[in-house]
Amino acid sequence: MTAAEHMITILAVILGTMLTRFLPFLLFPEGKTLPKYIARLGAALPCAVIGFLVVYSLKDTVSSPFHGIPEFLSVLFIVFLHKWRRNTLLSISGGSVLYMYLVQTWFR
Repeated sequence: MTAAEHMITILAVILGTMLTRFLPFLLFPEGKTLPKYIARLGAALPCAVIGFLVVYSLKDTVSSPFHGIPEFLSVLFIVFLHKWRRNTLLSISGGSVLYMYLVQTWFR
């Protein structure tokens, strides 16, 4: 890529990022009430995305040599951490660390 193509690519990424970040605030200002379908999407999409991520993450579990034991233990640990501390970042990072520990030490 030439220097001009690099600059055009960077500007396109900046513009796309700014558009996706600022457009919702321009379309739905703070004092304006949200349309019902937007509010419904805001309530439903986080759960749908998490469900999709869980299914995607566990889809190849059956083909692993230990048939999902480290994944199952990590999911249980995530649920335990989240019920105990109610901290999403702690739950995700704790489950990730436990999973990596299990697959690198116990379940090779």
